[in-house]
Amino acid sequence: MIIIGFYFIKSLFLEIDYKEVQLMGKKAIALKEQIVESIAEKIKNSQSCVVIDYKGLTVEEDTELRKKFREANVEYKVYKNTMVRRAAEKVGNMEKFDDVNLVGPNAFAFGVDDAIIPAKIAKDFAKTHPKLELKMAYIEGEFYDAQSLDKVANIPSREVLIAKLLGSFKAPVSNFVYMLDALSKKKAEEGQE
Repeated sequence: MIIIGFYFIKSLFLEIDYKEVQLMGKKAIALKEQIVESIAEKIKNSQSCVVIDYKGLTVEEDTELRKKFREANVEYKVYKNTMVRRAAEKVGNMEKFDDVNLVGPNAFAFGVDDAIIPAKIAKDFAKTHPKLELKMAYIEGEFYDAQSLDKVANIPSREVLIAKLLGSFKAPVSNFVYMLDALSKKKAEEGQE
């Protein structure tokens, strides 16, 4: 009788534990769905999503990289690859964020204001920290692998390109004004003689 009572009480506890585990599992799934939604929103609201392999960086180096990203208004996060894959599926048009390409420890840099700045910062940081490597990115809806992303990171910033463009507009106008000034001075000298 005592043995039967022990098993009855044990089964009650196991049943309670099983229900609690089920409840915890449902809460975990709901939490993961919220995280996937959050990642999908970040992808939608950003101009670029750069995938970075940070394996081998020390905590101090990673903190330094985070600081550089923060100063440039780039959000830098480490997410589970599975969650990013699911978020990419929700967003659509991001087929390369799949089981083949998203493997290993990855961090994700989301460029909100400037599409190229996350790749530029990561590339500059990788010059002094060779363990960091750019893996791939989606920039304004286009996929870039590591080689093409390296080329994109070499493009000057928007401000520099605008300054060069304005400088090229200014040069002919300045030369024309200089020529007119020289002609007027020459005519003035001829008129005095």
